[in-house]
Amino acid sequence: MIGRAKLVGILVIAVVVGILFLGNSNHTDTGISEEEDSTQEVISVSALPNRLRAKADSARAYCKQHAFNTDYCFLVDFSLHSGKKRFFVWDFKGDSIKHSSLCAHGYGKNSTVAEPEFSNVEGSYCSSLGKYKVGIRSYSKWGINVHYKLHGLEKTNSNAYKRIVVLHSFEPIPDEETYPVYLPLGMSQGCPVISDETMRQVDKMQKSAGKPTLLWIYN
Repeated sequence: MIGRAKLVGILVIAVVVGILFLGNSNHTDTGISEEEDSTQEVISVSALPNRLRAKADSARAYCKQHAFNTDYCFLVDFSLHSGKKRFFVWDFKGDSIKHSSLCAHGYGKNSTVAEPEFSNVEGSYCSSLGKYKVGIRSYSKWGINVHYKLHGLEKTNSNAYKRIVVLHSFEPIPDEETYPVYLPLGMSQGCPVISDETMRQVDKMQKSAGKPTLLWIYN
């Protein structure tokens, strides 16, 4: 009986050691500990709101000065990778991101999946930088079949309405980020194009907005 007990004990110890060895071996293969990976994720996520907050502060001041909607605005950061969310509904009251989406840029001229080219010229099929007033709601043949007219407020986007640059959605744009994979070109002829789900939220908010909403595209 004593011999069997010792044998069982040895087998138990061997199994435990084997499990620990396999666990450590799998952990080493990743090259990054869970703690390190978590830290890197926090850094990458926390850096984004700081940049947005600076633009949001300027947007808030602009909206107050020009009698625009002071509940929220739309911010589009085309300096970000197109596989990351770069369309943001910024909540002025909560000082935070209310909704966000991937956003396609125009495919015209020398635009690539990584680097958008900007233009205010008709027929360029490029995105235009600057502040916009979000106009009336209308029918779209894309996405959720809703678009909002955009009126350019600066020299860099003054032809937006004439170019039929509008805010709309498109079914192929995913709800989740695709980074490091870029969004393909061809989804936009200059319009800020977002996911269907985000557009539903935008549409709901816009239908009850009492004042014009600011949309700001920057790079």
